[in-house]
Amino acid sequence: MAMDLRVGNKYRIGRKIGSGSFGDIYLVRFNSGTNIISGEEIAIKLESSKVKHPQLEYEARVYKALAGGVGIPFVRWFGTECDYNAMVMDLLGPSLEDLFNFCNRKFSLKTVLLLADQLISRIEYIHAKSFIHRDIKPDNFLMGIGKRGNQVNVIDFGLAKKFRDPKTHLHIPYKENKNLTGTARYASINTHLGVEQSRRDDLESLGYVMMYFCRGSLPWQGLKAATKKQKYDRIMEKKMTTPTEVLTRGFPNEFAIYLNYTRSLRFDDKPDYSYLRKLFRDLFVREGFQYDYVFDWTIFKYNQAKQTQTISQAHPEEGAVHVPDDQNINAQKTRNVNTMNQMPSSNGMQSSTFPSRAGGNLGAVNTSRRKIQSQMNETNTSNVPVDSTRVTNLPGSDRMLRSQVKNGSSAYQVGNLYRIKRKE
Repeated sequence: MAMDLRVGNKYRIGRKIGSGSFGDIYLVRFNSGTNIISGEEIAIKLESSKVKHPQLEYEARVYKALAGGVGIPFVRWFGTECDYNAMVMDLLGPSLEDLFNFCNRKFSLKTVLLLADQLISRIEYIHAKSFIHRDIKPDNFLMGIGKRGNQVNVIDFGLAKKFRDPKTHLHIPYKENKNLTGTARYASINTHLGVEQSRRDDLESLGYVMMYFCRGSLPWQGLKAATKKQKYDRIMEKKMTTPTEVLTRGFPNEFAIYLNYTRSLRFDDKPDYSYLRKLFRDLFVREGFQYDYVFDWTIFKYNQAKQTQTISQAHPEEGAVHVPDDQNINAQKTRNVNTMNQMPSSNGMQSSTFPSRAGGNLGAVNTSRRKIQSQMNETNTSNVPVDSTRVTNLPGSDRMLRSQVKNGSSAYQVGNLYRIKRKE
């Protein structure tokens, strides 16, 4: 539901699109003088100015301190309007949690590794600016839109904290008996134990996020308890009694190495981010993947478009445009999966295939992507997030979907939080 409120004499609030740690997020329109610029949509985060402990101004200051970094949203304005503190910022795409649900709650190894490379870099940048995030989870990573559609962005710095003095680099002191800050599912073991958080905890949380994407769930999900504290205690106990080798069983050893490394760090240790990136980049190369930024959700949208095309071909008399289909994608995908299942991966383990909730097989995603890559005869080996123009002509790609919306087609939506609206 839209709110009848204008902010900073420039922004008109639209529908609610999400929530953060300390406020709700709305879609807004930009108003330049008396003329609304058609189609430009940005986001605004609102917080009641009457709350006992306002946080939004602090979050805006954190964004300002991090400004200019890759994957850090730009804050256009902060101020107070009526009974609200308001922060206006760039509109981004769906969160990784949204896309995870869109892909039947399993990501292929390639997609996890593509994401891991960017996620480690985002956390490294935040740490380089003397902050720790303290709430690393899939909901707080959003893909970009437009030319930055393949870039991972970090949001929700309401719980962020300086871990050192920016000038002297003097680290904060070690403390215990701290309350759990963040999200219990992804919190580090030391956070559960009440230890003050530092850089190591952000990275350990990222390890749990990656295993969540690989496995589809974590062993400590769904635990029941009478109180929140008892539930947190049960989650902590399960984390502490689940060896990394068990948590990562069935997946490349690099994930266990990553978690063991982050858990071995001392409170004020500086993590070796380059080592962690290289760990997964080397695995990426050994698996024969390409840095083409074709994620699982790109394949899902591609296959959806192919199904729509097949239906159109079956009913040409209904006015559908007939496009000759020169190959059977599904048959080829099945052949690719069978071939992949017969071939051991570079670490000597059988390549994994992940059954989808609908009974499909996400193990076919990687080979399908190679097929698409060869069809487009284009390769990008850069590690820097760029617009995946090599897939812009694919039916169902982000750019085509945006083009369809611009021309009046229905909007693409993931979950309930993200929608590309038709220009008015």
